[in-house]
Amino acid sequence: MAADSGTPLIVPDWPVPSRVRALVTTRALGDMAGEPGRTRLRAHLPAEPLWLRQVHGAEVVDAARAPAGAVADGSFTTQANVVCLAMAADCMPVLLAHQEGKAVAIAHAGWRGMCAGVIEAAVGALGLPPPLLRAWLGPAIGPENYEVGAEVREAFLSRDAQAAAAFTPSRPGHWRLDLYAVARQRLAASGVAQIFGGGYCTASDPARFFSYRRDKTHARMAAAIWLA
Repeated sequence: MAADSGTPLIVPDWPVPSRVRALVTTRALGDMAGEPGRTRLRAHLPAEPLWLRQVHGAEVVDAARAPAGAVADGSFTTQANVVCLAMAADCMPVLLAHQEGKAVAIAHAGWRGMCAGVIEAAVGALGLPPPLLRAWLGPAIGPENYEVGAEVREAFLSRDAQAAAAFTPSRPGHWRLDLYAVARQRLAASGVAQIFGGGYCTASDPARFFSYRRDKTHARMAAAIWLA
């Protein structure tokens, strides 16, 4: 679903059961790294979310059991009113839901997390057949604004040679990286074929999104998913 610059929330447009609830904040709701923004977000959630200490890794925890501040980059749940949440400001929130609403998960997926396997870890944590899962790719930096060095490309290719298709040469020793393309590759390789979203660029839309690459800001948006 599209959102204008004054809309505080983006609600994913994907074919999931009504008990699957999800949202992404925009900068109109405020900075989710600070308490004022989090207070406004709580009004849209059924319970306090699990706030993670994200480290660009591949750890995925059970949101109903993990303590607040758990060191992880993803969470999952099979329980109602348990909110899985990830913060980002150029990295990609990847939302997962079982097609019958049995479980949901979220992953904080920047380039390091994708290389580490956080998407595969989130799919695996659900313990359900991947063909029965649906994924939604949230706002992230788009390929036209995401230039990386050769070492990033080499890190991806060392994991999967097919990732070469997500890189476009920009200048000597540098490439433009399409995180959305890599996420789709990772999901498909994990057996998830139903993939939605992916039409945003945080860096080129300052009216709606915070962007670390654009502004060197510590401000963050939040993506959340839960079962009603």
